[in-house]
Amino acid sequence: MNLPQPEWRVEPGLLPYPAALATMDARAAAIRAGTAPELAWLVEHPPLFTSGTSADPAELMNPAGFPVFDAGRGGRFTYHGPGQRVGYLMLDLDSRGRDVRHFVHTLEGWLIASLARLGVAARREPGRIGLWVGNGPDEAKIAAIGVRVKRWVTLHGFSINVAPDLSHFGGIVPCGIRDHGVTSLAVLGNKASMADLDASLRAEFAQFLTILSTKCKAP
Repeated sequence: MNLPQPEWRVEPGLLPYPAALATMDARAAAIRAGTAPELAWLVEHPPLFTSGTSADPAELMNPAGFPVFDAGRGGRFTYHGPGQRVGYLMLDLDSRGRDVRHFVHTLEGWLIASLARLGVAARREPGRIGLWVGNGPDEAKIAAIGVRVKRWVTLHGFSINVAPDLSHFGGIVPCGIRDHGVTSLAVLGNKASMADLDASLRAEFAQFLTILSTKCKAP
């Protein structure tokens, strides 16, 4: 089945988190009703923390007093802020295969391929959430993933650290993982800009959709 291409949108400026939640919910409902196309939405937020359905209050320190929002997605605490690309995906899994595990695996693959275009070798690590770079003491998370599926429409998505203030992550235990830190393209010495990352994500998006819609599932 040939599906219409999702809308691709890059939001200017810093988007307040409540506005993102409201837009996602409205768009997901419209997709389910057949009155709007799917959407891949790239945004940046002001500094804030979000809590997922598995969030442990002991993992929130928040010395800077950033606002904390209930995201309604899976996972634990996550930081968003300037210099971090956040991608929200509202895709119709009813049309693309009702397999949430396959969706997450394919999403990870899209980010890995996009970062590879920028010269960054990101990878999955068994038993951990997100994507990782480096080895040994240099191992750190470069991207986080947290999704929700409502009536077979996806919400939320991913974040990739381009050049955020990494000290802000000290206000939480990111995704509940205490033993490994976070990093960014800037810390890795990669000079790619936010626009460069967006272009790389766009270039790999069609392949992501093709794999998502195939019958070959994640192992």
